Amino acid sequence: MRALRRSPGAFRAAGVLASAALLLPLAPGAATATDRQARSGTLQRAFAAASHEYHVPQSVLLGVSYLQSRWDTHGGAPSVTGGYGPMHLTDAAHAVAAVPHHSDGREDPRGDGSRAAAGPPRAARPAVLPAGELPPRLRTLEQAARVSGLPREALRRDPAANVRGGAALLAAAQKRLGLPLSEDPADWFGAVAGYPGASDTASATAFARDVFDVIRSGQRRTTDVGQRVALPAAPRLPDRPEQVGRLGLSDPPEEETECPSAVACEEIPAPYEKLQGDNYGNHDLADRPDSQKADFIVIHDTEGSWETTIKLIKDPAYVSWNYTVRSSDGHIAQHVRTKDVAWHAGNWYVNAKSVGIEHEGFLAQPDAWYTEEMYRTSARLVRYLSQELGVPLDRQHILGHDNVPGTTPATIKDMHTDPGPYWDWAHYFDLMGKPFRPTGGAYAGMVTVLPDYDAHKPAYTGCTAPAKPCAPHGSAAVRLYTQPSEKAPLVKDAGLRPDGSASTIDVNDTGARASTGQQFAVAARKGSWTAIWYLGQMAWFKNPLSRPTAVNAYGSVVTPKDGLAEVPVFGRAYPEKEAYPAGVPVQALAPLPYKLLAGQAYVMGQRLRSEYLWAKTFDPEGHKVIQGKDVYYEIQFGHRVAFVKASDVTVRPSNR
Repeated sequence: MRALRRSPGAFRAAGVLASAALLLPLAPGAATATDRQARSGTLQRAFAAASHEYHVPQSVLLGVSYLQSRWDTHGGAPSVTGGYGPMHLTDAAHAVAAVPHHSDGREDPRGDGSRAAAGPPRAARPAVLPAGELPPRLRTLEQAARVSGLPREALRRDPAANVRGGAALLAAAQKRLGLPLSEDPADWFGAVAGYPGASDTASATAFARDVFDVIRSGQRRTTDVGQRVALPAAPRLPDRPEQVGRLGLSDPPEEETECPSAVACEEIPAPYEKLQGDNYGNHDLADRPDSQKADFIVIHDTEGSWETTIKLIKDPAYVSWNYTVRSSDGHIAQHVRTKDVAWHAGNWYVNAKSVGIEHEGFLAQPDAWYTEEMYRTSARLVRYLSQELGVPLDRQHILGHDNVPGTTPATIKDMHTDPGPYWDWAHYFDLMGKPFRPTGGAYAGMVTVLPDYDAHKPAYTGCTAPAKPCAPHGSAAVRLYTQPSEKAPLVKDAGLRPDGSASTIDVNDTGARASTGQQFAVAARKGSWTAIWYLGQMAWFKNPLSRPTAVNAYGSVVTPKDGLAEVPVFGRAYPEKEAYPAGVPVQALAPLPYKLLAGQAYVMGQRLRSEYLWAKTFDPEGHKVIQGKDVYYEIQFGHRVAFVKASDVTVRPSNR
C-alpha cells in the first residue's frame, strides 16, 4: 500500500488537536496511579506533538528548551529578560521592569569612605529599551505568534502552545537557511544557532554547541510542576558549524579577553576618563595580583536589559563591573581587566579584592528566573577565574551582591540584594563541578544550607508591588525564626532595622534568610528544626529528615577568646591606624551594629591580612596599598559575610 503524504496544513491541524487534547480537564474523582503518570508525561507529549507538526526533530526541540528553561514552565511567569515558557519565547515589552540596580541612587557602588559617592544619584533609567527599539532577541514571542498563528497569551501561558511556538520558529529558520526539514538533528545546527537571536557567529555557534552537547549526553529531570521529561543520549551526533555562516551574522573581532575558550566573549571596555575637578571614572587602574590578591568573585544581576547595561558601562560618570553575561545565549562582554578595580560591590575593601560579574536580567512580574545557558556560561567563567586568580569555589569566596557587608552602620540598609533568593546556587555550583555535599556527621557541629530548589517554595512579597505576594517559585533561601515554629516571629537584623522592627518576607529583605551553600555553626536541634548562630542570636529553620533543607558539615569556627563577653564585627578588614603612611588618611575601624557573643560560634572562611587601597588620583602612580599587622577572619555572620579580628577570637574545630 502506498504511504499517504499529509500536507503541512494537515500536520498543523493534527498538532492543534494534539495540543487541545493535552489541555482537556480531568474527570472528577480520585486520580489513579495511571492518571498521575499520564499527567506527568503531558509536557513530553507536547514536545512530540510539536515535533510531528513542524517536522523538527524532537531531540532538537528538547535540547533547545533545556538550554533555555530546563523544561520548566514557571507558571507562565517571564524570565528575568521577559522570556516565557519552556522555549523561552521573549516578550520584554510585556514584562514589567524596574530600573538598573546601580541607578537607584542609594548604594554607593564604590563604597570608599575616603571619597565622595561615585556620581550623584541619577534619575531612574529605563531598564529595557522602548518597545519600538527592542532587538529581535527580546521579542521572539511576537515572531512565534506570526509563524504559528497562535495567540500571544497562549504562547505565554500554555506550555503546549509555547512548545509549538518554539518549534514553528525553528522550522521557519530552517527554511530561511535553505535547509531541509530533516529528521537528522545534525542538519539543524544552523537553525539552533540562530534561535536565541545572537548578533555574531561566535555567540550563535557557542549556543548551538551547548545544545548539541546536551543532546549528545542526554538529560532527564522532573520539572517545576512535576512533569517527567527525558532526552535520550545521542553520543555520535556531530556539530555542523559551517551552517552558521548561512545566518549572515557578523564575525567578532579578534580580542584578547580574559575568558574561557569555550564561550563567546568580546571586549566592551569601561572608560577610564578624567572628569570635572579631581573626579574620574569609572574604575581604578591597578596591578593585581601583584598589588593585591583577588579573594572574591561577586555575582550580580543588572536589573536591566543587555542593551541598556552596555550603554551604562560606557558612561565614564557611571559605575563599573568586570563582566556582563547575556541571558538568551550566554554571550560575555568584558569591561574591566581583572588586574584593575571595578566599582560594583558597595564595599571598597571587597571591590579592591574582587571581580564583579553582572547577569542580564530585571525583576519581571510576577517572578524571576534565569536561563540555563546563562547559568552554564557564567559557571564556566567563574571556574576559569577561579583557576586564573586562585579564588576557591565555595560560598566564602563566591558571593552574591546580597552577601557583601555594609562598610559602616549607616550603609547597611542601602546595600543591594541581587541576585536574590531565586538564584539557583546549588545548580550553579553543580555546573562548576563543585556540588554542595555533606562533609560531616550528625555531630560535626555545622550545616550547609541546601534546600531542594524546585520543591522549596517559601512565600515572598514585593516582586511587583510592596506587600503583594510573589508567584510561587523555587528558592535557594531558608527562612529563619526566633523559635522552632513557623508561627514564631522572624529573627531581627539590627543593622537593617535599628529601631528593632521585625524582618519581613519581602523578596529584598535579607534580615532573616540563609542561602544555599552558606555554612553556619549549629546552636541546637529540636525535632524537625535546626538552630544556627546568626547575627548574634539563635535562629531556627525547618529542616525535616523527610525533606531536609541543610546537610551536615565539618570545618573551623570562631568563638570569642576566653574572658571576652563579646567581640566587634566589621564590614571591611582595614589596617590598624599605625600602618598608614604620611599623606594617607587613617580609615576608621567602624564596627557594625552586631555583636559576636561569648558562647556563640560562626563558620570561618578566609584568613585575611588587613589592607586598604588608597586610590584618589587619576594617575595610578598616586595609588598605594596599605597593609597592616592586624589579621582578620571572614565569617558567615548572617546572610552577609563579616570580618572579625584574629586577636579577638579562638579558632576551633566545629565538632568541639
